[in-house]
Amino acid sequence: MSAAHPLAIALERGLRSIELELPAAAHAQLLRYLDEMARWNTAYNLTAIRAPGEMVIRHLLDSLVLLPVLRALPAFAQRRLLDVGAGAGLPGIPLAIAAPELAVTVLDSNGKKARFMRHVQRTLALANVEVAETRVEAFAPATPYAIIVSRAFASLADFFAATGPLLAAGGVWVAMKGKLDAAELAAVPAAVDIRETRRLRVPGLDEERHAVVAYLKP
Repeated sequence: MSAAHPLAIALERGLRSIELELPAAAHAQLLRYLDEMARWNTAYNLTAIRAPGEMVIRHLLDSLVLLPVLRALPAFAQRRLLDVGAGAGLPGIPLAIAAPELAVTVLDSNGKKARFMRHVQRTLALANVEVAETRVEAFAPATPYAIIVSRAFASLADFFAATGPLLAAGGVWVAMKGKLDAAELAAVPAAVDIRETRRLRVPGLDEERHAVVAYLKP
């Protein structure tokens, strides 16, 4: 896809808006990822978002807006991230493309979505991506994760409870949410320390987005 293509222009403008500079190869990989998603969507129903322009906003930019938040975390230096309930690979695969220094595991129990993510990993030659096709409760990695992210995976309380055994000492949870719900925040277990709820601004999206950053209390 040429740099003058409307989707390439939309992606470049969006990345500029969130002050994220990526090499041309990463731009190409991100757009190839969307192209593969559109191809598989016809048979696998990976996502309800079908319009290419909307996919740039709601899939790529809505994932990549999280990267500056992650890079500011001390745990980022450990370079090990788990995306729980990744679905078609969001936000994990865009993050892996934009930050190749990360070792990213994308986890989902849905077989069709896991097959798609494995296809993307092979097609885009993403050496820093591992696909786990399993329920999070059954996942038993050899090494825990410094950062665990989710995007509309579950309630905060369920997210923290399900992934607590997978979090490394000193690790951090980052849950992507739309509008924050007071009752949901109040239901978070006492052992979890929510350090920050940061408003995320996704270019072209007139909806609330937040990153909930939390740690396990000592």
